Formats: sequence, structure tokens, C-alpha cells
Amino acid sequence: MQRIFSGIQPTGVPHLGNYLGAVRNWVALQADHECLYCVVDLHAITADHDPKTLAGQTRDLAAALIACGIDPQKHVLFHQSAVHAHVRLGWIFTCVARMGWLNRMTQFKDKAGKDRENVSTGLFTYPNLMAADILAYHATRVPVGDDQKQHLELANDIAQKFNHDFEADFFPNIEPLILGPAARVMSLRDGAKKMSKSDTSDQSRINLTDDAETIANKIKRAKTDPEPLPSEMEGLEGRPEARNLVGIYAALTDTTHADVLAQFGGMGFGAFKPALAELLVEKLSLIAAETRRLLADPGYVDGVLRDGARRAAAIADPIVDEAERLVGFLKV
Repeated sequence: MQRIFSGIQPTGVPHLGNYLGAVRNWVALQADHECLYCVVDLHAITADHDPKTLAGQTRDLAAALIACGIDPQKHVLFHQSAVHAHVRLGWIFTCVARMGWLNRMTQFKDKAGKDRENVSTGLFTYPNLMAADILAYHATRVPVGDDQKQHLELANDIAQKFNHDFEADFFPNIEPLILGPAARVMSLRDGAKKMSKSDTSDQSRINLTDDAETIANKIKRAKTDPEPLPSEMEGLEGRPEARNLVGIYAALTDTTHADVLAQFGGMGFGAFKPALAELLVEKLSLIAAETRRLLADPGYVDGVLRDGARRAAAIADPIVDEAERLVGFLKV
């Protein structure tokens, strides 16, 4: 089996966008890969964060991942800060990577915006730690979206330069795992913005702990336009909110936008929204119930993370020990 590594930042319980865009793919990959799934709390502090809530958000996310179907017995679920190999290799990679490489990272430019001089240096060197996250386990496959492909290319550049500089065929090439068109879920209040935990309005997102009534109300209040759904894809142009709701239905049923329009074309949102709400409740109710059950037992979740960190370190520590030996560090 090829080894997969993927990480997700601890923003608490995931929302529908996290689930459809990443987590359900992680669940499917467990069937034929060796998987390491990491709550990347080190990456979380590259931007402003609340230290009073970070630990709880890490636990909440881990609980939701288990509820979604991540199997912490057969695979490895852990939080990044508990495995020191990430930081050890991250520093080596910070010394291997070149400033010019990091300056080309478009995601840093997007996140820093006009305030580039005042953002954390951790945000600038974020891709070096991301490379270490993966290569500390000699992982060869990483499921990614379009926004992370450039970071994987940099990770491969770092690995190749390390191998060249220290005359060792040590770090493998990483293959980005593109799992078909990603479900891009937008805000229920603004079809031009991604669904996000940072949105001040809880009405903008479906949380994986929302109950049936809450889901129904959020979908009922979701922003739409007065026109009925079209029968053809061209009819969704210039209608971002309609496209978003159709896309959610398609993702939940593993069909296409066209399939959904063939079923609901010509109907108004008064008919489509209840059908979408019913589908969401059907797909998410078990996840929500299990997440709430796990959150009521934080000791169990902490135990899963502690065991995952131990198993992750058993893989990563010997690899990073060897990387440090190749660099020339004294090992006593």
C-alpha cells in the first residue's frame, strides 16, 4: 500500500464544505492506502488565533473526523504538535528551501495581501513545514485541491535539493492525488464566497453537528434568486447561489449538476430547497449524532490522539534521525 498523508487545520467541528471537499475522500482512501491524517495545529498559529480555544478546536475536529468514518485503529489520526519530528525536519527544510521559491507561492500572496510586511514569518515559511509534514513519513501520495498543488511542487523541489546536497537518494517524490472534481461549497449567504468557519454568520454554513431542524432552517433561508431552476447548465451562469445549491445536491448524490437539473429543472426553490434539506439530513444525521456523542467523551478523543501521535512518531522519528545524520548533526 502507498502511504498517504493529509492535514486539516483545527477550526473546530468541520462544516459541509470541509466534508464534501476533503474529509469524505479521506474516508474512501482508507480502503487501499496506509493513511496518516493530521490535525495541523502548528500551521494554525501562523495566523492570529485564540490560545484559549485551540486545544478544544483540535479535539472537536478529531471527534468529527472519527464520526465521519476515519478509522483511528487501522490508520493514524494525530495532532501535529505532538510529534516533534515535524518541527525538526521543518527547520532542515527551511535551510534547504530558497527565498525565491517561497516568494513565488501564490497562496502566501493571497493571504498576506497588502499587509505583507506585518504577517508572521511562519506564514511565509508555511510550505517548508508542509513539506516536512509529508516527507517525515516518506509519504508518496497527498490528496490535494488546486490551492495546494503549488505547495506540493515546492515539497518535491525541497526533497530533490536535499537529496542532491547531501548525496543521498533519501526522500521520495510526492504524487498529488487528484480525486476528480472537488466539491466547491460556497456560503449559503453569498455564492461568491467559500463556506467558511470564519464567517461571522452561522447561517452561512452547515456544521456537521447541526440537527435536522437547524439544517432545514438554514437551507430555507439560503440566498437564492426569484427564477426557477433551469433545465440546462447554461441557465446557471450568473446565478452563483443557485449553482451552489445545485452543486451541493450533486455532491451529496454523487451525480452532476446536469443530472440535478434534469430532475428539478423548471421547479422553483420552494420545491427544491425542502428536497435539498431532506437529503442533507439523511446524509449528515448519523455523523452529527456520533460527533456529539464523541464530544461528550473528551477523554476518549484525547486517548485516540495520544495513541495516534505515538504511532506517528514511531514512523517519523527514524526517518528524521537519518535526515539529521545526513545533514551532519552529532548523534550521541
